Amino acid sequence: MATEQRPNWADILKRRLANSKGDEKSEEEKKSEETELFSKYYTEWKGGSDSGNSYKTIPRFYYRLPAEDEVLLQKLREESRAVFLQRKSRELLDNEELQNLWFLLDKHQVPPLTGEEAMINYEAYLQVGEKAGSKCKKFFTARVYAKLLHSDPYGRISIMQFFNYVMRKVWLHQTRIGLSLYDVAGQGYLRESDLENYILELIPTLPQLDGLEKSFYSFYVCTAVRKFFFFLDPLRTGKIKIQDILACSFLDDLLELRDEELSKESQESNWFSAPSALRVYGQYLNLDKDHNGMLSKEELSRYGTATLTSVFLDRVFQECLTYEGEMDYKTYLDFVLALENRKEPAALQYIFKLLDMENQGHLNVFSLNYFFRAIQEQIKLHGQEPVSFQDVKDEIFDMVKPKDPYKITLQDLVNSCQGDTVVSILIDLNGFWTYENREVLVANDSDSGSSGVDS
Repeated sequence: MATEQRPNWADILKRRLANSKGDEKSEEEKKSEETELFSKYYTEWKGGSDSGNSYKTIPRFYYRLPAEDEVLLQKLREESRAVFLQRKSRELLDNEELQNLWFLLDKHQVPPLTGEEAMINYEAYLQVGEKAGSKCKKFFTARVYAKLLHSDPYGRISIMQFFNYVMRKVWLHQTRIGLSLYDVAGQGYLRESDLENYILELIPTLPQLDGLEKSFYSFYVCTAVRKFFFFLDPLRTGKIKIQDILACSFLDDLLELRDEELSKESQESNWFSAPSALRVYGQYLNLDKDHNGMLSKEELSRYGTATLTSVFLDRVFQECLTYEGEMDYKTYLDFVLALENRKEPAALQYIFKLLDMENQGHLNVFSLNYFFRAIQEQIKLHGQEPVSFQDVKDEIFDMVKPKDPYKITLQDLVNSCQGDTVVSILIDLNGFWTYENREVLVANDSDSGSSGVDS
């Protein structure tokens, strides 16, 4: 039997050592290879070696809206949005879940009471969060707790304040979903027709509007929608962001009409109430002497106390949308909103545009003099001594304190918080008289207050 030949390990080691010496690379070669590998892998990570095709790796961020003739794509988009909104709606707390949350909070209140307020500390707050369910999880965070933490010596928060916070959040999300159903374009804003449809379908759910006749619905909807667009669409783009609608107080005022026991004072001060809408529309009908459904300059001159100057009214009919020189109800509503809310920036913007005859973006001494001359003429007609323009001009510049001592911009008027007084002096004899006799009026108010106390 032949003996098995064993490998000579000494020879194998010698050969490997010789090979390793032959494969040994210089430092420069190693550095060059390292750079080459780095470049290769970096290029692959950035999106391929061909820089001309790098656009293929950019994620898609723009999706074209379907064209009018792409009916199938439009339907698909509408259905997907409806499904999305339904899913979001199911994520909200319903009445039963809110009631359960209240019971849990009440059960975990921590003594002592602060007045009549039930309080809860952070530990109990987290316990309620664990028991309340997954829908409530987002409300039970340290951030929310810190936001509601005020001056309690035990570091607790009010249960009622927390519950109101949750209710407000749920209401905002519900309302956003409700408004989004009317967002035909699906772009996060409502057009005028979208908001009209929303308010029209809201009317039957508002007990305070039960007395409105159906024939008046279109006028009511127009009156309500104009307030949203006058204040939230200053550039007149014809659309309003849903986010802006939620952020302002107008929707609160509108939904306040759900309260069956709303006081008379609250109704009168609420633009969206039936008495307010009927008042505005009634004024429009009373001004329309020829009953053609439109207002001429002469008819509009009797607005309010009938003391607006003819020069100002000329500018209204020059700048605002008219039909053969007459104003329709929608344009009248903008006019009313501007004059009834002169302290608001949107109203000041409306009036400033009328005062800025040369469209320069500012009012100078000539502009002020042009409009105040009409006030002086009305003063003469009433048999009184006209006031010096120089005195009025100095007072206006003192009130406004503009950045440029020779020009008043819209921003100057807004910043001064005296814009309503300034425009009233320039366009309305009654407004000028009120300003000129302000000290007498204040004294009379004080005297009447004192007599009331004495009696």
